[in-house]
Amino acid sequence: MTESLFDLGFGETVVGITDYCIHPVEKTGGLLRLGGPKNPRVEEIIALKPDLVLANWEENTRHTVESLEAMGVRVWVTFPQTVRQSLDVLWLLVGLYHSHLAAARVESLEIGLEWAHKAAQQHPPIRYFCPIWHETTSTGHPWWMTFNRQTYSHDLLQALGAENVFGDRERRYPLDADLDLGKEQDSRGRDTRYPRLAVDEIRLANPEIILIPDEPYAFSEAHVDELKTLLAGTHAVEAGNLPLLDGSLITWHGTRLAKALQVLPGLLSP
Repeated sequence: MTESLFDLGFGETVVGITDYCIHPVEKTGGLLRLGGPKNPRVEEIIALKPDLVLANWEENTRHTVESLEAMGVRVWVTFPQTVRQSLDVLWLLVGLYHSHLAAARVESLEIGLEWAHKAAQQHPPIRYFCPIWHETTSTGHPWWMTFNRQTYSHDLLQALGAENVFGDRERRYPLDADLDLGKEQDSRGRDTRYPRLAVDEIRLANPEIILIPDEPYAFSEAHVDELKTLLAGTHAVEAGNLPLLDGSLITWHGTRLAKALQVLPGLLSP
């Protein structure tokens, strides 16, 4: 959202950002940083007397939002799970600031997305797996987290002609149940959008391409080599189709879509 505000021409109205708001680099350096999304310094935010605080349902805590509202601060909580919803947020920003120039910029995003989507429809969808986290259990079982169809990342890649091999896979609780190592508990009321996968499940899905982002987990060439070994024989490994890429292109909603449209179609074309 910070990047989007600057890209749309509203950067001069921003009085404070999180420690992780790094774009645009040349314009955010002098802004007051007020902690991370999970632990912002609420008192300092209130002291700035903002007209509006932009929050996100997934990144910020309910306690933070309620604390700000209790002190009379207006908070706008966004939670786009599709590209359409992300664009709608940008249109709401345009309306908030009454900017014709910003409207033209968002309209160009709409047109670019439409063109990319039409181009993607000219060939069969490529089947992909995209890990976003990686750990090993206490008993030595490696696992990778991914996302399903209830996420912005899935919707963006689908619009660009890619089929998520784990689009219908829901997260199970606890971790052992997700990895088929233990009994499953009731997951009602819990977030099931980010399943965790054992290597055998990934091998069975047999993706044609494995997109390896550098965030939120800092995957590196060493991780690519590890996956090549563990997933030997899969279509992606046989074709050498395991590109490392800027993770923000997949996970950041907002005006970063423009950069995603420049890079991702080339990776996903046959």
